[in-house]
Amino acid sequence: MSTVTTQETVFVVDDDEAVRDSLRWLLEANGYRVQCFSSAESFLDVYLPVAHSGAISCLILDVRMAGMTGLELQEKLIAENSLLPIIFVTGHGDVPMAVSTMKKGAMDFIEKPFDEAELRKLVERMLEKARNESTSVQQQRAAAERLGKLTAREHQVLERIIAGRLNKQIADDLGISIKTVEAHRANIMEKLSVNTVADLLRLALSNKPQQ
Repeated sequence: MSTVTTQETVFVVDDDEAVRDSLRWLLEANGYRVQCFSSAESFLDVYLPVAHSGAISCLILDVRMAGMTGLELQEKLIAENSLLPIIFVTGHGDVPMAVSTMKKGAMDFIEKPFDEAELRKLVERMLEKARNESTSVQQQRAAAERLGKLTAREHQVLERIIAGRLNKQIADDLGISIKTVEAHRANIMEKLSVNTVADLLRLALSNKPQQ
Protein backbone atom coordinates (compact mmCIF):
# COMPACT_ATOMS: atom_id res chain seq x y z
CA MET A 1 0.00 0.00 0.00
CA SER A 2 1.25 3.49 -0.83
CA THR A 3 2.14 5.85 1.97
CA VAL A 4 2.23 9.61 1.92
CA THR A 5 5.72 11.04 2.18
CA THR A 6 6.65 14.26 3.92
CA GLN A 7 8.31 15.52 0.74
CA GLU A 8 6.46 17.38 -2.00
CA THR A 9 4.16 14.97 -3.79
CA VAL A 10 1.93 15.11 -6.85
CA PHE A 11 -1.05 12.79 -6.39
CA VAL A 12 -2.73 11.42 -9.50
CA VAL A 13 -6.22 9.90 -9.22
CA ASP A 14 -7.51 8.38 -12.46
CA ASP A 15 -9.17 5.03 -13.17
CA ASP A 16 -7.45 4.76 -16.58
CA GLU A 17 -4.14 2.95 -16.14
CA ALA A 18 -2.72 4.35 -19.39
CA VAL A 19 -3.43 7.90 -18.23
CA ARG A 20 -1.87 7.23 -14.81
CA ASP A 21 1.24 5.80 -16.43
CA SER A 22 1.47 8.72 -18.86
CA LEU A 23 1.15 11.31 -16.08
CA ARG A 24 3.65 9.47 -13.90
CA TRP A 25 6.16 9.36 -16.74
CA LEU A 26 5.69 13.03 -17.65
CA LEU A 27 5.92 14.26 -14.07
CA GLU A 28 8.75 12.02 -12.88
CA ALA A 29 10.73 13.00 -16.00
CA ASN A 30 10.44 16.59 -14.72
CA GLY A 31 11.68 15.70 -11.25
CA TYR A 32 8.39 15.42 -9.39
CA ARG A 33 7.56 12.73 -6.82
CA VAL A 34 4.35 11.07 -7.99
CA GLN A 35 1.83 8.77 -6.29
CA CYS A 36 -0.95 7.28 -8.41
CA PHE A 37 -4.34 5.90 -7.38
CA SER A 38 -6.91 4.08 -9.50
CA SER A 39 -9.88 5.34 -7.46
CA ALA A 40 -10.95 8.22 -5.26
CA GLU A 41 -11.61 5.76 -2.44
CA SER A 42 -8.08 4.34 -2.45
CA PHE A 43 -6.66 7.87 -2.45
CA LEU A 44 -8.79 8.91 0.54
CA ASP A 45 -7.67 5.84 2.50
CA VAL A 46 -4.10 7.12 2.28
CA TYR A 47 -4.56 10.88 2.20
CA LEU A 48 -7.11 11.70 4.91
CA PRO A 49 -5.23 10.17 7.88
CA VAL A 50 -2.34 12.58 7.29
CA ALA A 51 -4.19 15.44 5.59
CA HIS A 52 -3.13 17.94 8.26
CA SER A 53 0.49 16.80 8.60
CA GLY A 54 1.83 19.84 6.77
CA ALA A 55 3.16 17.77 3.84
CA ILE A 56 3.32 19.78 0.59
CA SER A 57 1.23 18.13 -2.12
CA CYS A 58 -1.25 18.69 -4.94
CA LEU A 59 -3.80 16.60 -6.81
CA ILE A 60 -4.39 15.85 -10.49
CA LEU A 61 -7.88 14.42 -10.58
CA ASP A 62 -9.98 12.74 -13.26
CA VAL A 63 -13.58 13.97 -13.48
CA ARG A 64 -15.33 10.78 -14.55
CA MET A 65 -14.44 7.61 -12.65
CA ALA A 66 -16.19 4.44 -11.57
CA GLY A 67 -17.30 4.61 -7.93
CA MET A 68 -16.67 8.03 -6.39
CA THR A 69 -16.26 10.60 -9.17
CA GLY A 70 -13.66 13.34 -9.20
CA LEU A 71 -16.35 15.90 -8.43
CA GLU A 72 -17.49 13.88 -5.41
CA LEU A 73 -13.90 13.59 -4.22
CA GLN A 74 -13.55 17.36 -4.46
CA GLU A 75 -16.70 17.74 -2.34
CA LYS A 76 -15.31 15.27 0.22
CA LEU A 77 -12.02 17.17 0.48
CA ILE A 78 -13.88 20.46 0.91
CA ALA A 79 -15.93 18.87 3.72
CA GLU A 80 -12.67 17.79 5.38
CA ASN A 81 -11.33 21.38 5.16
CA SER A 82 -8.48 20.15 2.99
CA LEU A 83 -6.26 22.83 1.43
CA LEU A 84 -5.01 20.41 -1.23
CA PRO A 85 -4.73 22.27 -4.58
CA ILE A 86 -6.56 20.43 -7.38
CA ILE A 87 -6.57 20.46 -11.18
CA PHE A 88 -9.11 18.35 -13.02
CA VAL A 89 -8.38 16.39 -16.18
CA THR A 90 -10.97 15.00 -18.55
CA GLY A 91 -11.42 13.59 -22.00
CA HIS A 92 -14.81 15.23 -22.28
CA GLY A 93 -14.96 18.97 -22.98
CA ASP A 94 -17.51 20.17 -20.46
CA VAL A 95 -17.40 23.90 -19.82
CA PRO A 96 -20.21 24.05 -17.19
CA MET A 97 -18.45 21.31 -15.24
CA ALA A 98 -15.16 23.22 -15.47
CA VAL A 99 -16.83 26.36 -14.14
CA SER A 100 -18.41 24.40 -11.29
CA THR A 101 -15.14 22.79 -10.14
CA MET A 102 -13.25 26.08 -10.27
CA LYS A 103 -15.97 27.92 -8.33
CA LYS A 104 -15.42 25.31 -5.63
CA GLY A 105 -11.70 26.01 -5.56
CA ALA A 106 -10.09 23.88 -8.28
CA MET A 107 -7.11 25.70 -9.78
CA ASP A 108 -7.63 24.60 -13.37
CA PHE A 109 -9.26 22.15 -15.75
CA ILE A 110 -7.35 20.55 -18.62
CA GLU A 111 -8.28 18.09 -21.35
CA LYS A 112 -6.55 14.90 -22.45
CA PRO A 113 -4.14 14.57 -24.18
CA PHE A 114 -1.97 16.78 -21.99
CA ASP A 115 0.43 19.44 -23.13
CA GLU A 116 3.60 18.67 -21.16
CA ALA A 117 4.71 22.29 -20.74
CA GLU A 118 1.23 23.40 -19.63
CA LEU A 119 0.97 20.52 -17.18
CA ARG A 120 4.36 21.30 -15.69
CA LYS A 121 3.41 24.97 -15.19
CA LEU A 122 0.12 24.00 -13.54
CA VAL A 123 1.79 21.54 -11.18
CA GLU A 124 4.37 24.12 -10.15
CA ARG A 125 1.59 26.67 -9.56
CA MET A 126 -0.26 24.16 -7.38
CA LEU A 127 2.82 23.26 -5.35
CA GLU A 128 3.64 26.94 -4.86
CA LYS A 129 0.10 27.48 -3.55
CA ALA A 130 0.52 24.48 -1.23
CA ARG A 131 3.85 25.86 0.06
CA ASN A 132 2.30 29.25 0.79
CA GLU A 133 -0.67 27.71 2.59
CA SER A 134 1.63 25.44 4.61
CA THR A 135 3.69 28.45 5.71
CA SER A 136 0.50 30.30 6.68
CA VAL A 137 -0.75 27.32 8.72
CA GLN A 138 2.60 27.01 10.50
CA GLN A 139 2.52 30.73 11.36
CA GLN A 140 -1.01 30.37 12.74
CA ARG A 141 0.04 27.42 14.90
CA ALA A 142 3.11 29.25 16.21
CA ALA A 143 1.00 32.32 17.03
CA ALA A 144 -1.64 30.18 18.76
CA GLU A 145 1.06 28.51 20.84
CA ARG A 146 2.44 31.86 22.00
CA LEU A 147 -1.03 33.32 22.65
CA GLY A 148 -1.83 30.21 24.67
CA LYS A 149 0.67 31.37 27.30
CA LEU A 150 -1.57 34.29 28.27
CA THR A 151 -3.93 34.21 31.24
CA ALA A 152 -7.66 34.87 30.79
CA ARG A 153 -7.21 38.43 32.09
CA GLU A 154 -4.27 39.05 29.77
CA HIS A 155 -6.43 37.91 26.84
CA GLN A 156 -9.06 40.47 27.89
CA VAL A 157 -6.44 43.21 27.98
CA LEU A 158 -4.97 42.07 24.65
CA GLU A 159 -8.37 42.19 22.92
CA ARG A 160 -8.77 45.78 24.00
CA ILE A 161 -5.23 46.78 23.00
CA ILE A 162 -5.92 45.37 19.52
CA ALA A 163 -9.22 47.29 19.44
CA GLY A 164 -7.23 50.50 20.01
CA ARG A 165 -8.38 51.14 23.57
CA LEU A 166 -6.16 53.33 25.77
CA ASN A 167 -4.90 52.11 29.16
CA LYS A 168 -7.44 54.27 31.01
CA GLN A 169 -10.28 52.90 28.86
CA ILE A 170 -9.10 49.32 29.41
CA ALA A 171 -8.94 49.96 33.16
CA ASP A 172 -12.51 51.29 33.10
CA ASP A 173 -13.71 48.38 30.94
CA LEU A 174 -12.29 45.77 33.29
CA GLY A 175 -12.71 47.58 36.61
CA ILE A 176 -8.98 47.54 37.39
CA SER A 177 -6.37 50.23 37.96
CA ILE A 178 -4.26 51.77 35.20
CA LYS A 179 -1.14 50.38 36.94
CA THR A 180 -2.61 46.88 36.72
CA VAL A 181 -3.32 47.39 33.01
CA GLU A 182 0.28 48.52 32.52
CA ALA A 183 1.53 45.42 34.34
CA HIS A 184 -0.63 43.18 32.16
CA ARG A 185 0.63 44.94 29.01
CA ALA A 186 4.22 44.37 30.07
CA ASN A 187 3.53 40.69 30.78
CA ILE A 188 1.78 40.27 27.43
CA MET A 189 4.68 41.81 25.50
CA GLU A 190 7.19 39.67 27.37
CA LYS A 191 5.25 36.39 26.96
CA LEU A 192 4.69 37.02 23.25
CA SER A 193 8.27 38.25 22.66
CA VAL A 194 7.16 41.46 20.93
CA ASN A 195 8.35 45.01 21.42
CA THR A 196 5.68 47.18 19.81
CA VAL A 197 1.90 47.29 19.52
CA ALA A 198 2.33 46.85 15.75
CA ASP A 199 4.18 43.56 16.34
CA LEU A 200 1.47 42.56 18.80
CA LEU A 201 -1.23 43.25 16.23
CA ARG A 202 0.61 41.26 13.54
CA LEU A 203 0.96 38.28 15.88
CA ALA A 204 -2.69 38.34 16.91
CA LEU A 205 -3.87 38.63 13.30
CA SER A 206 -1.55 35.82 12.12
CA ASN A 207 -3.49 33.50 14.41
CA LYS A 208 -6.65 34.06 12.36
CA PRO A 209 -7.21 31.68 9.39
CA GLN A 210 -6.95 33.30 5.96
CA GLN A 211 -10.22 33.70 4.10
